[in-house]
Amino acid sequence: MSQIWKDDKVIPATLVQAGPVSVTQIRTKEKDGYEAIQVGFDATKKRINKPLRGHLKNLGNFRHLREFQLPTSNFQLPIKVGDILDVSQFQEGDKVKVSGLSKGKGFQGVVKRHGFHGGPKTHGQKNRLRAPGSIGATAPQRVMPGKKMPGRMGGGRTTVKNLKIVGIDKGNNILFVKGAAPGTKGTLLEIRG
Repeated sequence: MSQIWKDDKVIPATLVQAGPVSVTQIRTKEKDGYEAIQVGFDATKKRINKPLRGHLKNLGNFRHLREFQLPTSNFQLPIKVGDILDVSQFQEGDKVKVSGLSKGKGFQGVVKRHGFHGGPKTHGQKNRLRAPGSIGATAPQRVMPGKKMPGRMGGGRTTVKNLKIVGIDKGNNILFVKGAAPGTKGTLLEIRG
């Protein structure tokens, strides 16, 4: 994250490199059974396998290929294979939805993972402060599915809605999004208007 100044106010912002992405394939209802576009991002000099090289033809080598389904079946696209999409798709002041993988935090207890309050520090308790307490009743002699327990935390797909675009750097294809986006530095994000 960073910050930018606008009208004598500081705005916390996340800098996101938004493209350029190239349209590598357009899927149609007749041929594929659904409508979507496939885009490639982050051109690389690494070698790619022969089938992928044939699929991409002269578009270049991309580190990431992602597919986005179109909203309706009769949606007409002015896009064709080889078109390049960049930050010019967005306007300053637009509200966007940002999705990505959240930071992995490893194996965590119930206090950090689920916000449990823990037991009392006194009244004969010495090592149960951050423990979950009872995990079930006597009658079904098992732990019920979905019980909140310690376990691996983070590292899942997270979506943050209604983030505002506060600035655009068209020369470097960078979006300034107000607030925090999910994930670590270098995480691949999906930005939808």
